[in-house]
Amino acid sequence: MKIPQLKRRQFLIASSAALAAATLAREAVAADAPSYKLGIQLYSLRGFDVDQALKHASDLGFEQVEFYGGMLPTNASADEIQAMQKKVADLGMSISAHGVNRLTKDAAANRKIFEFAKALGIPTITADPDPDSFDNLDELVEEFDIQVAIHNHGPRHRYNKAIDVLDAIQGHDKRIGACADLGHYIRSGQSATEVIRLLQGRLYGIHLKDFADMQDKTEGVILGEGYLDVEGVFRALKATGFPENGAISLEYEENPKDPIKDIQQCVTVAQAAMKKVGV
Repeated sequence: MKIPQLKRRQFLIASSAALAAATLAREAVAADAPSYKLGIQLYSLRGFDVDQALKHASDLGFEQVEFYGGMLPTNASADEIQAMQKKVADLGMSISAHGVNRLTKDAAANRKIFEFAKALGIPTITADPDPDSFDNLDELVEEFDIQVAIHNHGPRHRYNKAIDVLDAIQGHDKRIGACADLGHYIRSGQSATEVIRLLQGRLYGIHLKDFADMQDKTEGVILGEGYLDVEGVFRALKATGFPENGAISLEYEENPKDPIKDIQQCVTVAQAAMKKVGV
């Protein structure tokens, strides 16, 4: 049936308007979607010296690195810190966090760690704070505007499950939160996506790690080959408003002398999940 010219014109105008509206809606969703950066906890590359580790991290496609004390101690001088910042930047990466750092009731020692973090230019200190350190930490996170992210170490650790972290931070400054080691939560019998939702609003970092079984003694595996729902993790991070400057650090602890091929497989899995989720 032939469409009259006027109706045809109205139909085309309406179709164009609908297409434009749909395009704008998609663009708005894309603009609102968080843009996360995949990083690595450099402990994964502990079998190399720091220069080799950073080069490997860059070659593997990481955008960020999370340092640990073995590659950059918290007592590093200003010159050493600046030199490390330059090395990272020259490789096209940034520094997301540093840890895991012990924080205690020693206010002077805690302050030195915060001063180090400020000089390094990081938003988050990954930490294992003693229970009697929190009042001092309230003061320091406010003064430095740097987050403390409590790291869990699995069964028998004082921050074994998400509820242990939530109990510890209750009533304290919102900048004191969590770095969820998703692998250790698997060892503690908790779903990674459940943990992310439980820690919503106080989650400042994750260690992206997988284990073969939900039990204490188990083997680390390539992402997605154990109990970690990798796509589900990124969907949960997106849904709960995980901050864009949050540290997403792949951590692979197996085969320290020759981990590159394994880590590359993990990167491929993580990047595919991020692309599918749109983050």
